[in-house]
Amino acid sequence: MSGSEGGYPSDLTDEQWVLVEPLLPAARVGPRGGRREKHPRRRIVDA
Repeated sequence: MSGSEGGYPSDLTDEQWVLVEPLLPAARVGPRGGRREKHPRRRIVDA
């Protein structure tokens, strides 16, 4: 995470996130698609 949110040196940069995000499966929301995501995907990847 960039900006004033802090984070760790191992967190993805914005440039890296642009490359990684399309590789993640789409969120399943909508009719019979499941719940809304509780945690942002970027934070999960950075964990």
